[in-house]
Amino acid sequence: MTSVDLSGKAAVVTGGTKGIGYAISKSLAEAGADVVLCARDEATVAEVAKRLDEENRGSVLGVRCDMRRPESVEGLITSAVDRFDRLDILINNAGIGAFGPIDELSIETWHQVIETNLNGVFYACHAAVPHMRRGGGGWIINIGSLAGKNPFAGGAAYNASKFGLLGFSEAMMLDVRQDDIRVSCIMPGSVATHFSGPGSHGSTEWKLQPEDVAEMTLDLLSFSARALPSRVEMRPSKPPKR
Repeated sequence: MTSVDLSGKAAVVTGGTKGIGYAISKSLAEAGADVVLCARDEATVAEVAKRLDEENRGSVLGVRCDMRRPESVEGLITSAVDRFDRLDILINNAGIGAFGPIDELSIETWHQVIETNLNGVFYACHAAVPHMRRGGGGWIINIGSLAGKNPFAGGAAYNASKFGLLGFSEAMMLDVRQDDIRVSCIMPGSVATHFSGPGSHGSTEWKLQPEDVAEMTLDLLSFSARALPSRVEMRPSKPPKR
């Protein structure tokens, strides 16, 4: 893992209790950052935050949050600022996937995907940016997907959310760069997590690991202030031959 000292920095990680979000939360806390992680299940959030708080250098706080509700996301950001008196890093990782032909995709499912994967990121950024401006800057890293540039059959809702996330990220980057707020979108390919999607069955040894995305996150946070890697694509080095 990249050697970076984040002591004195405060971070929020959405969807931080498992998979990529957990790996990022753990890496940030190991690097000395104070971390607020969230998910929808209150018991899970409390258990994971307690464990990471005991094991790592940085303080870790768990907050229940539903990314589909703007008032819940506002409360998440407020909790972080109230606890640590600052907000330096926002990792938008929370996301869901639902796959199937468009005529089999329910309207409810469509809304769940778009509201979580896209609207939730907007809510978090909308709440976080004013605090980062007052603090003199920060870094927002949105965890996207290669599905944000490569459509696939059955991916209408998921593709739409991730294409939208990429566009949102790059437009926001232009909005806030003069405030010393840097915005990046990490776009992994296949990652070995709980997340289910096309091609998720069978061996996972060839896939990216959550820790790979966490390492990339810390790599970005260690970049010189003059450099802005705004879009980072990650792929497994050696996927199975077709």
